[in-house]
Amino acid sequence: MDSHNLTPLGYLPRIADEQIDRYLKIFGAVEIAGTKWCGKTWSALAHGKSVSYVDDNFALAKADPAIMTKGEAPHVIDEWQLVPSIWDAVRRRADESRNLRGGWILTGSSTPFGEKDDAPRHSGAGRIGRIRMYPMTLQESGDSEASVSLRGLFQGTFEPAQISLEAKDAAALVELTCRGGWPEAINLSSKEAQVIAREYLRVLFSETPKKHRLDGGSLSRLVSSLSRTVGQSATQKVLFRDMSGIPVEQLSSTHKALLSRYLQFLKSIYLLEEIPGWVPPHRSPKRLSIKPKRYLADPSLAIAQLGLGAGSLLTDWQTYGMMFENLCIRDLLVYASALEDIGYEPVRYYRDDSGLEVDAIIELSDGRWAAIECKLSEDKVPEGVANLKRLREKLCSNPKAKVRPPEFMAVLVGLSAYAREAEEGIYVIPIRALGA
Repeated sequence: MDSHNLTPLGYLPRIADEQIDRYLKIFGAVEIAGTKWCGKTWSALAHGKSVSYVDDNFALAKADPAIMTKGEAPHVIDEWQLVPSIWDAVRRRADESRNLRGGWILTGSSTPFGEKDDAPRHSGAGRIGRIRMYPMTLQESGDSEASVSLRGLFQGTFEPAQISLEAKDAAALVELTCRGGWPEAINLSSKEAQVIAREYLRVLFSETPKKHRLDGGSLSRLVSSLSRTVGQSATQKVLFRDMSGIPVEQLSSTHKALLSRYLQFLKSIYLLEEIPGWVPPHRSPKRLSIKPKRYLADPSLAIAQLGLGAGSLLTDWQTYGMMFENLCIRDLLVYASALEDIGYEPVRYYRDDSGLEVDAIIELSDGRWAAIECKLSEDKVPEGVANLKRLREKLCSNPKAKVRPPEFMAVLVGLSAYAREAEEGIYVIPIRALGA
């Protein structure tokens, strides 16, 4: 349990840093949760004054969870989920001092899954604030100039910009997608970085399932299915067929329950992102009935699981388009989460019975919203603009519907060097120009 300046040497600031500071002023404790290797511990240390490493002191933590809470505040407890009862120990300590703020920072790469007897007894609501961390965005890794701010767009601020010509280079964009947002991979080539992604998956399939009574082979096949259908609303039948090899016509309620358990596990380790559907009325049941679109925490994982690389993706533009959309959603989740007025779900998507679909909807708690399409190249921009106009016309042309117009609409483009206003209220933004 060290006590000193904990900021790691060479720490790259994260967009979540601002939210961590804000939550430390509001809650007795803060949890930073996200997939393994995304940088949670480094960010926690950058804000902490002392630290306990649960994996290094597992036996002690198991015997006396409260001892892990001892240290100068904010006290970091790394990988608390290894001993879930630590959560209740922190909650009790927070209860003892009602006016205490910023006492502890917990990091976790999973939520306790399937172990009811060992799960925390209390949610920690009101005492422990939760912050979601993702792999690094292009802004955080220094690969986006961030000349266009998502926050600024909601404030009505936009300035046209030209970014470097490298932004129009297909090979460079594919490299960034294969490399992913892992902090340890930022200075690596895509080939070297893919080793990290493959190692993540190897550990996941060979070691993790044993703890949760899951089959590693079935888990691997399910991740393959999610990777090949990334950004789509694959049905349970398709996912289970890919996972088990059982024909879809034989799918039973037992099979559905098994698939649900595997999907829940992938969500519990923050590998799987489910983007829910959106319609304007907040209380509409359609928000709950639209099937979610699924992405992986980082596009590099889908690329690794499918056995692809930069060279193969350059010759398979359709598959790369799916991976590019995964990259866009990863960055939008981070940028949207940084908005102070963001709701519980930072990013949603739109789809209706007519076949109209828009990749991302960002809705603030005050009702303001924006719509975003992801397109790989400039030649697809007119299609994206037309889609956005169709959405706006459909939702806002009927005065009886009382749907407020969007604050802005945008087409995020992979291969483009110019951020500009295509039509009134509709922007074209290179992904390497966007930032929080």
